[in-house]
Amino acid sequence: MARRNDLALALLRIAVGVLFLIFAQYKVFGTQFTLRGGFQYWINRFLGGGAYPWMRPVLTGFVLPHATAIAFLVAYGELAIGTALVLGICVRPASAFGVLYMLTLLVSSNYPGPTAPLWQYFGASLDHSVLALCFATFVFSDATAALAVRRSTGSRASSKAAQA
Repeated sequence: MARRNDLALALLRIAVGVLFLIFAQYKVFGTQFTLRGGFQYWINRFLGGGAYPWMRPVLTGFVLPHATAIAFLVAYGELAIGTALVLGICVRPASAFGVLYMLTLLVSSNYPGPTAPLWQYFGASLDHSVLALCFATFVFSDATAALAVRRSTGSRASSKAAQA
């Protein structure tokens, strides 16, 4: 049973990693997002109706003035997270940054409005909160117990065998 759970968690980790590689590829290998205003377009869209009120000053006062640098950070951060998850290396730190990234996106783009009932806050955030929960699971579990490059070295596998 434990092996099946390890495999299921590994497949989820790899699937999330592949999603992040897909997200990253057009940002890293193209210039529209990083150098031609793509990032600024999304931030302005968030400001037009998705940012939590307390996040708006951060987006306008910090993010937009440093848009190009942050766009590159986003692009290569997504690439790093995706690569780490697919290969099963540095999964906990990559996932911790993934949680931070998803929560930042959630408060930047998923505000349902001041008069929305509580359930709409959760409904509006599904696109980011589900991935944040996946990342949190990878932080607090052994998401590299199966299908990970790190396991092939034998160092962790032999230490687990010694503990048993």
